[in-house]
Parts: sequence; C-alpha cells; structure tokens
Amino acid sequence: MAYTQVIFSPTGGTRKVSEMLISSWTENWNTVDVSDTKYERERCSFTTEDTVLVAVPSYGGRVPATATRRILNLRGNGAKAVLVCVYGNRAYEDTLVELNDIVIRAGFKVIAAVAAVAEHSIMRQYAAGRPDAEDKRVLKNYAEKIQKKLLNGAFTELHMPGNRPYKKEMGSKIVPQSGKNCNQCGLCAKQCPVGAIDVSNSKIVDKSKCISCMRCISNCPQNAREINKVVLFAASAAMKKACQNRKQCELFI
Repeated sequence: MAYTQVIFSPTGGTRKVSEMLISSWTENWNTVDVSDTKYERERCSFTTEDTVLVAVPSYGGRVPATATRRILNLRGNGAKAVLVCVYGNRAYEDTLVELNDIVIRAGFKVIAAVAAVAEHSIMRQYAAGRPDAEDKRVLKNYAEKIQKKLLNGAFTELHMPGNRPYKKEMGSKIVPQSGKNCNQCGLCAKQCPVGAIDVSNSKIVDKSKCISCMRCISNCPQNAREINKVVLFAASAAMKKACQNRKQCELFI
C-alpha cells in the first residue's frame, strides 16, 4: 500500500496537520502540493492500492477554489481517500462536505474525514501555536482508528456536518502589499499559488487573482509584506467572539 498526501497549504498549517496523521501510518509517503501552480496543468494518477490523504484549509467555510480545480485534475481510479479540513478556530461550515464531493468527482473512495484546528493564517492570535501537543495526541488517536478501518476494509458512507448547496464564497479579500523592507528578491511572486504577484515588480498585485492565502507574508525573508493595520484590526474584532473558545478536532469514520 502506497501513501500520498495531497495538500493545499500556503502557510504550512494544513501540512502540519496532514503530516501528524500520515506519519502514524508510514515513515515513507509522497507529497503532491497543489499549492504549486504546476498542478493547474499536471495530473497525478492513483490506483485502488493507494491511500491518499487530501488536506485543505477552510476559507470562509469553503474549499479554496484554486484547490478545487487542482484536486479535480487528479485521477483517483478508486484509491481510498481520507479527507482533512483545517480551520483557524472559527468554523469550517461546508468545507468537509464540499471536499467530499470534489474528491468523489475525482474518482476516489472516501473512507474517513477529519476537521482540525491550526493557527489562523491572517489573524494569527487565533489558535496561536496550534496544532499543539494535545492536537497531536488526538490526531494520532484518529490516525490509529482510520488505519484499523483501512485494514478491515469495512467502508461505509460517511455523515459529516455541512450543507448542500454550499454557502456563498467570501466576497471581500484581504490583499497583502509590499512594505519598505522589500528588496525585490521575487520569492513571493515565485511562490504565490495563483501567480497574483508581478514577477518583475513585487509591489504590483493582481487583486482579482489574490486569494488572501498569506503565503507571501509567511515566506518573505525580509518580513516586508503586510496587511493594512486598520483592515486587520477590523477583521480581528469581527472574528473575536467566534474564535475565543478553543475548538476541538473531530473525526468522521
């Protein structure tokens, strides 16, 4: 049995959760990081002998549209899939049911699903430091339960929270900009999952392409990219009530 993680993880939180799970099954796994723009073109194929962990962040209670397109480029061919949605301690709403539908359309057989919390990618004070030691303990327990199901082959239809039709996608965006420390190294443009940053001048951002993933902020070696402080303060205040209590990981099996 071969194991692969298919991840959309611009700032690394989703990858952390994914690897906490998959490392309980094997020491050797493949990674398909659909944050990379090459997966708009490239297609990976799997077989019925494969187990694929498909992990995405929740953006406003939905699967990021970019991740949707690239996951649908995969050829599942009956491979077993474990779904993971990662959210910043607010709510994941329709993310799991949407991911379930996407993965089935791509030809996978869904056998389990996990919702987990990681540090919010924009308002980092929410779920700061997560996934933490307690999350790791819980996720290891989930992985053991999922592996037992994989081994006994008793696959039943999953029931998970969410609505169809899905909620509307986020309308407004928070678009990072270059600050005075920018030295035009070009790393943000090279690593942007949607090519929203001009490769010749990183101060130029195509707002219509930006998905507010915050990878450019997370990966900038000069800490030169930033969000407007007034916008960030307003967004943080709006989220405070929903994010103040610790949310727990969940398993659907």
